[in-house]
Amino acid sequence: MRQSKLFGKTQKETPSDAVAESQKLLHRAGYVRDSVAGRYYFLPLGMRVHEKIEKIIREEMDRTGAEQILTPTLHQLELWKETNRTDTAGFELMKVKDRNGAEFALGGTAEEMIVDVVRKFNISYKDLPFNIYQFSNKFRDEMRARGGLLRTREFIMKDAYSFHETEADFKKEYEKMWKAYETIFARMGLKTVAIESDNGYIGGEYCHEFIVESASGESKALTTEDGTYAAHEEVAKFKRDNKNLDESLGGMIEVEAKRENTMQAGVELHKLPLWQQIKNVLFVTEKGRFILAVIRGDLAVNELKLVHAVGALILRAATDEEIRSIGTEPGFIGPVGLDHKKVTVVGDLSLRTAVNFCTGANKQYCDLQNVNIDRDFNVDKEADIALAEAGFLSESGKELREIKGIEVGNIFQLGYHYSKLMNATFTGKDGKEEFYYMGCYGIGLGRTMATIVEMHNDEKGIIWPEAVAPFQVHLLTLGEDEKVMKASEQLYEELLAAGIEVLFDDRDLSAGIKLKDSDLIGLPKRIVVSTKTLEQNKVELKLRSEDEIELVDISSIAKKV
Repeated sequence: MRQSKLFGKTQKETPSDAVAESQKLLHRAGYVRDSVAGRYYFLPLGMRVHEKIEKIIREEMDRTGAEQILTPTLHQLELWKETNRTDTAGFELMKVKDRNGAEFALGGTAEEMIVDVVRKFNISYKDLPFNIYQFSNKFRDEMRARGGLLRTREFIMKDAYSFHETEADFKKEYEKMWKAYETIFARMGLKTVAIESDNGYIGGEYCHEFIVESASGESKALTTEDGTYAAHEEVAKFKRDNKNLDESLGGMIEVEAKRENTMQAGVELHKLPLWQQIKNVLFVTEKGRFILAVIRGDLAVNELKLVHAVGALILRAATDEEIRSIGTEPGFIGPVGLDHKKVTVVGDLSLRTAVNFCTGANKQYCDLQNVNIDRDFNVDKEADIALAEAGFLSESGKELREIKGIEVGNIFQLGYHYSKLMNATFTGKDGKEEFYYMGCYGIGLGRTMATIVEMHNDEKGIIWPEAVAPFQVHLLTLGEDEKVMKASEQLYEELLAAGIEVLFDDRDLSAGIKLKDSDLIGLPKRIVVSTKTLEQNKVELKLRSEDEIELVDISSIAKKV
């Protein structure tokens, strides 16, 4: 490709709202341009990288035996209604109507479409398992698009879906996809960490995110130093330490508590540590159901864990008026004496790690001391509803540390979630209809591209790993000498004939601009032809990732490259 003909130019300025390094560099180097918030044009350089990423993913997916298909962009809304995801998707579903009034969704994910096409066939256990995948546009009406390609409203995703006879068979595919993902990302120059995560709007019981450690990442995970445990903070489990279980149970008493409505105020008033206070937080579900989370005072409530514990879709904090409606008082809520017909009380496991707690007495300026679970109050459900933090111990007793990362892929166990909701069955060995056991596996290509740039750059620009670089070589002509131009043209043709991808900077610009642009664009190898080098019948060869420049005979440069 001749750079003089390349559509998309480098520029000095960065977008005013750019924060992520990849957003700045991909814009400045001429790989992408923004359209409207969260939607991007991929320019020729960007498309070449995107295609390289897609090629690697396709090769590794095909190697596992998966087969490529393509679903329509518009999804019949009726399919989403079958799974009740028109209202519960977790992102705002974008909807359109055709001229006949039929409703469609712009697909944010494709579970319904894939299950629908599979159930159109008469499949038996002999046809299982199979894994089908696609590269397709996804649309998610994100509240706030940010970070350039790291969080967009429209993007291309590789999403795959596997269908199985049994859970045991699915687990084999899950492991196969895990290994394939590690290979995919390693080929692109990315080191990933697989962390336990939440299935969210996808459904199913468990999943893993593949993240690349980066300060610009949005995923927070807790891991052990040896890597034997790694989980997103939303689902991370930890070992609760026992406090004063050898202490005798005191008699529960009510005391005056003229204090502010904070946990720390309780610590100061009662002269007891934070862990000996009970934290009570009242939530309201999407159906108006009251949920009281009861937890040790030094821990925080994990709302996602609580959502799962009570089978809700979403939770919000109760208002002061709602708090009073169940017979208690803001700042003085407590689990003792509440009407369980009005509120569902969920207790964290930490309530078993200490005795003689202090808590609110459900009336203003009154607290209770020496409060103990089972004797003084009961809960409707005990569950892990606490947020894990760095410094806590894993369930195996190892210290947890926090890392931040960019999510580049995920793998999900779906189980029977979609096959049962959509009545998708196969014929089993006994001739009876059985539901598929499913899994799904996603990689966002644009996000992966941005992540590569986040991990491979310096103060001068991008440093592409060779496997995904738009071109292997950046050929620069410095000076207007006719001999230099002729030698450069000949070298360009020679490199192309050797099957080498070349971006040829044949522009009539200064050496300084060309060299700066070359560093910014970030191709793996740079060849410079100049009057000075030709005097020795040589050219300069430099790797973008290194500072050293090597002089190579012009006759052998193609072979060396």
